[in-house]
Amino acid sequence: MIKSPLKLDFSNTEIAFAGRSDSELKKTTWLFKFMNSPFLVKFGSFFGIWIARFKIPIGYQIIKHTIFEQFCGGTNLLETQKTIDKLAENNVLSVLDYGAEGKETEKDLDFTMNEIIRAIDFASLNDHVPVVSAKVTGIARLGLLEKMNDGTKLTSKEEEEYTVVLKRIDAICYNAKNKNVSIYLDAEESWIQNSIDGLVEKMMQRYNKNNAVVYNTFQLYRNDRLSFLKKSFEKAEKEGYYFGAKLVRGAYMDKERKRALETGYASPIHNTKAETDHDYNEAIKYCLGHYEKLGFCNATHNQESCLYMAEEIENRGLKRNHPNLNFCQLYGMSDNLTFNLAKSGYNVAKYVPYGQVKDVVPYLIRRAQENSSVTGDMSREYSLLVAEAKRRGI
Repeated sequence: MIKSPLKLDFSNTEIAFAGRSDSELKKTTWLFKFMNSPFLVKFGSFFGIWIARFKIPIGYQIIKHTIFEQFCGGTNLLETQKTIDKLAENNVLSVLDYGAEGKETEKDLDFTMNEIIRAIDFASLNDHVPVVSAKVTGIARLGLLEKMNDGTKLTSKEEEEYTVVLKRIDAICYNAKNKNVSIYLDAEESWIQNSIDGLVEKMMQRYNKNNAVVYNTFQLYRNDRLSFLKKSFEKAEKEGYYFGAKLVRGAYMDKERKRALETGYASPIHNTKAETDHDYNEAIKYCLGHYEKLGFCNATHNQESCLYMAEEIENRGLKRNHPNLNFCQLYGMSDNLTFNLAKSGYNVAKYVPYGQVKDVVPYLIRRAQENSSVTGDMSREYSLLVAEAKRRGI
């Protein structure tokens, strides 16, 4: 386990799980033991998809009282308040994230926009919710984003559709600016990311005049994102607006490589994890070097990158709680990072997804699949939970 001279000890399970009762700890340990098995995760994923397809009420109840409780803050904004308050007791902030995805109709896209605006209003009344997160694919049709990304000329009908998309994202960012709430816009697949980057840049130019309200997300497992991060900041500085950057490693590695192989183009993903780790920490270093002119969030479950940023903050003599310097992890995961960072005085938040169980099933399945089969986070989580149960003698 990593320990630092800053007295940051990410193996301290007493701090990590202080907010969990013995019964809650037992339940969480059981759940992560389940997710630590690739076979059970595969079976559970099939079960979740089957429940969602056939709308089985009892199945939704099973999901709600197991994996949903672990990774989601509630079914609606009011239900998230209990989660927000509990996190705040340990000096951890919340980033609200409406968890529904994969919507395509104009009615559904408008509903998502309105839900995000409601989340911004809710956040503006809550001192512990400085940020709301959103996916552009929640307010724009995937096919339109793909066509824009390819540079294909849009039909007159698609031009009208694009205008509506621009109005949706503008309404979200306008409300965020007026309510003094920041907005993180997620990165997505490479074949729509240029479209997303263009939309986010427009919003930065419009609303980041005095501070970072709008943040773009940079997936550093892509081999071109470090240079794109630097070019994006240089453009913001030249044009006179604040830059907002959320750093992540990435969430679509298998899908990206598969599509590149099938379509016959070079994969945009680094060949090795070491290359990703290098670019990620270089991005942290770059953002810290310009921290007065940008806001950034180190949104990772990687222990080494959290420690690297904490040490850099100390070495540069920066304030641990400077508003432009932030850490973030997903709700229900990496509590050893979140709560130990918070205990040491750093700005740290949990991503708190919410939504009806039927709408967040894809998100929940992805949480289990990604972390058990790719990153190994479930094994780490499980071992920490077992260590804390042993420490408590339960």
